Amino acid sequence: MKTTKAAKSTPVKPVAKKAAKKAAQKATAASGKATGVAKKATATIKKAAASKKAAPTKTVAKKAAPAKTAASKKVAPAKTVAKKVAPAQPAPKKAIVESHAALVRRARRINRELAEVYPYAHPELDFENPFQLVIATVLSAQTTDLRVNQTTPGLFAKYPTPEDLAAANPEEVEEILRPTGFFRAKTKSVIGLSKALAEDFGGEVPGRLEDLVKLPGVGRKTAFVVLGNAFGRPGITVDTHFGRLVRRWQWTDETDPDKVEAAVGALFPKSEWTMLSHHVIFHGRRICHARKPACGACPIAPLCPAYGEGETDPEKARKLLKYEKGGFPGQRLNPPQSYLDAGGIPAPPLGAG
Repeated sequence: MKTTKAAKSTPVKPVAKKAAKKAAQKATAASGKATGVAKKATATIKKAAASKKAAPTKTVAKKAAPAKTAASKKVAPAKTVAKKVAPAQPAPKKAIVESHAALVRRARRINRELAEVYPYAHPELDFENPFQLVIATVLSAQTTDLRVNQTTPGLFAKYPTPEDLAAANPEEVEEILRPTGFFRAKTKSVIGLSKALAEDFGGEVPGRLEDLVKLPGVGRKTAFVVLGNAFGRPGITVDTHFGRLVRRWQWTDETDPDKVEAAVGALFPKSEWTMLSHHVIFHGRRICHARKPACGACPIAPLCPAYGEGETDPEKARKLLKYEKGGFPGQRLNPPQSYLDAGGIPAPPLGAG
């Protein structure tokens, strides 16, 4: 009986060991899983903590951004101020305040002084008769008188009368007039003008304003040049120089030639209109230039409200003077000494001091 019990009890131990091993393995696995879960939980906590700590940094960065914006806003006005200061220029000259009677006196005195400087002022176009003068004046548009004077001798030698020019071949006339510029339009004008003279006025240039302005290419300016210099009938020639100078002298602020003519004509006796035009145009071509007038060498500096717009140094100003080739009889190259003091400086300009 003992032998049988021993035989039966012997295999019980291995089973118990196996069960114990399995239990141990399960316990180990469970503990491993717990450990893993714990590690994951710990990592998650750490990440959460890290994110919580980092979050304020982002918030701070966002808060810091407005500081830059504020700084830029503070700097912006400085740039704006710089832009306002940069284009600063001298204040424009104020218009002089004078009565109409004072304006008339000043304007007439300017004309008298210019007459002393340019005693032989005249139309600078070469002509021998009214026909040549009206043709030359039409050709002078958009070119110089010198260029016209170089061109018209050949034209008049070939076509001496209105009848000759009216019957001319346009292509031949264009070749002659080419140096004056806009030669096609000018050819059309002078041929049309000549036909009108031949057909309507018996080949003669009319001596009335209302007849002259009906001719092709002839406006009031050309008509007054012809009336004043070919017929001795007073007229004001409002060309580019004349309009520019009378506005600079504040005789008028009109820009339309007809209105300029009326405004300036009211300041002078009609008998002075033609020579007034010559004086002003001569002065505009020689001293009172458009871009850089020679103020320091100007004989009417004391009467000019625009004194100082150009060069005021006498020596530098004299270098700006311009004169046509050959000048003209009696032309005076320097301003009258009555306008210069002992040091060669122009008298104080109008309104100074």
